[in-house]
Amino acid sequence: MKAVLLLSGGLDSATVLAMARRDGRQVHALSVDYGQRHRAELDAARNVATALGAASHRVIPLDLRAIGGSALTDDAIAVPESPTSGIPVTYVPARNTLMLALALGHAEVVGASEIYIGVNAVDYSGYPDCRPEFIAAFERLAQLATRVGVEGARIAIRAPIIEMTKAQIIRAGTELGVDYGLTVSCYQAAPNGAACGKCDSCRLRRQGFIDAGVPDPTRYA
Repeated sequence: MKAVLLLSGGLDSATVLAMARRDGRQVHALSVDYGQRHRAELDAARNVATALGAASHRVIPLDLRAIGGSALTDDAIAVPESPTSGIPVTYVPARNTLMLALALGHAEVVGASEIYIGVNAVDYSGYPDCRPEFIAAFERLAQLATRVGVEGARIAIRAPIIEMTKAQIIRAGTELGVDYGLTVSCYQAAPNGAACGKCDSCRLRRQGFIDAGVPDPTRYA
C-alpha cells in the first residue's frame, strides 16, 4: 500500500515514518521548504528519509515568509525561550492545512490511499492544527476535493501519535530503530542542526527523553 508522509525532519515525523514502514507501507515522503527559521530540519528530513527507507522524498517550496505572522517565518518575531500561555508565536498560520493540501495532491498523483502526519495533541505547544478535530475535518475535505473521493475511493489521514506523550513516542521510535540523532526539532537550530536547548520544542523534546529513560542524542549549541 502506498502512502504519502509529511516529513519535517523532527522527532515526531521520523517516528511516524518508522511506524508506516513497520506496517508495510511504501512511503513517499514530502517535506516543505516554507521559509522556516530552522532550515536545518530540511537536511535532517533528507537523512531520515534515507535511513528509514522512504521510497521517495521530495521538498516543495512554499514561501510562508510572504505572510509572516510567526516566529518561524518572521525575523522580527523572536522565538520564546521561556514558557508562554495560549497559542504561542511559533504557531505558523495555516501551515498544516497547506501542507496536507500538498500531500493530498501528491497522494493522488502517486496513487496513495493514505497520508501520514506526525501531529500530536498531548505534548505539544497548543497549535490548533494539531488537534484530532482538525485531522478529522481535513479527512472529510479530502473525500470532497479529489477525483479519488468523487469516484468512490478514499484517502485516509493517519495521525498515529496524536494521542501519545512525547515519552511514548520516543519509546516507540526507539523500538523501531529510529536514530533520533538524525532529527532536528529546535525552532532556532543552527545551520549544522545544533539545538538551542531553550525553545518550547527543545524543552518538550528533552523532557521526553528524560521521561522515556532514553539517552538524549540531541546536539546542543
